Formats: sequence, C-alpha cells, structure tokens
Amino acid sequence: MQYKIIPVTPFQQNCSLLWCEQTREAAVVDPGGDIDRILAVVQQQGVRLVKILLTHGHIDHAGGTAELMARQPLQVEGPQQDDQFLIDQLSQQGRMFGLASGGSFTPDRWLQDGDQVSFGQITLDVLHCPGHTPGHVVFFHAPSRLALVGDVLFQGSIGRTDLPGGDTQGLLNSIRGKLWPLGNDVRFIPGHGPMSSFGDERRNNPFVGDRA
Repeated sequence: MQYKIIPVTPFQQNCSLLWCEQTREAAVVDPGGDIDRILAVVQQQGVRLVKILLTHGHIDHAGGTAELMARQPLQVEGPQQDDQFLIDQLSQQGRMFGLASGGSFTPDRWLQDGDQVSFGQITLDVLHCPGHTPGHVVFFHAPSRLALVGDVLFQGSIGRTDLPGGDTQGLLNSIRGKLWPLGNDVRFIPGHGPMSSFGDERRNNPFVGDRA
C-alpha cells in the first residue's frame, strides 16, 4: 500500500490518499475540505478513487465529504454510527469554526470494531476507538504496519475530549487497549501534525506513555 498525506483546511488536517499499487484503486481518508487539492493529488498519482473512509464526524475530517460525493460517485465507509449526530450537524460545525461544509450525508456503511474495509487488493482492519468522539474509528494496515488514527493520538499528545461526546477515560482506554497491542513498531498518521510510532509514544508521550 502506498500513501500520500494531504494537509487540508486551516486546521491542517492530515487527509490521506491510500492506493493499491497493483490495481491503482485508491481511497481517501478524512477529506475535510480543499477538494480541488485532494483531486489534484489523485490525478498526479494516476490512481482511481473508489472510496471515502472516515475516522470521525468532525468538520475538519468529514466536512468535504458531501462535496466530493457530488463530484464523483464514491462509496463512504465510516465512522461508527455513534458519530451520526456530528455528521448531521456538519453545517452547524462549519459556522462555528468558520469552515465551509458541503453539508451532511449518510455513509453507505457504518463501521464496527472488527470490521474490514478494502479497495483494490488492500484490506484495512477497523478498530472502534471512542473518546475523542463516541464513534471514532482507526484504520490499520497490518502488512505495512501502518495505522491511521485520526484524532485519537498525536506525536506527544492525545485527542481533545472537551467537545460534545468526548470522554477522557474512554480515550485513554482506547489507546492503551486497542492501539498499544498492535505493536511498538506500528507507525501512525495522526489527524494533525507529524507521524510517529506507538513505541515512541509509549516511551515519550506525557499523557498516555508507559510512565504517565
């Protein structure tokens, strides 16, 4: 699996383009906005976009989904259904944060813990990791030891829990109970900021590291 990180919106959210080298089929994870920029990268890489994957329903991650769906016939998978209230409120979130939103939508498939999503010859495992939002999911590609964790975990920090549906203890439980068991060697793309590994965060993260 190949990937390209595309920072979008004033929040510099890490939208990710993933693709299968054999089939050139691709999925975009968390198209929060700046759809022209995302589609330009799709064209540059010479891949065929077939799916939108969503980690959660906040506008900087999901706000461009409806616009992208209107421009291309794509299947939307994720997040877990407990985030439906956030997707239903995308227009209100846009006004609150000063971001454009293509409006709400209904995913073709709500995801559950243990599900899998696929495109081309790529299969990603789904982990339900609530805490930042109640329906947040993480995507894990075991062969390449890569996780896309949205706003659950960052280099040196964790997701905020002061927004509607947030739960600090739930977030800590998700990280320690769902992410750490995947292995210290797993590298991850966070929703914002630089990549890191679970091992580095276990050693150094002041919020959820082994010494926290």
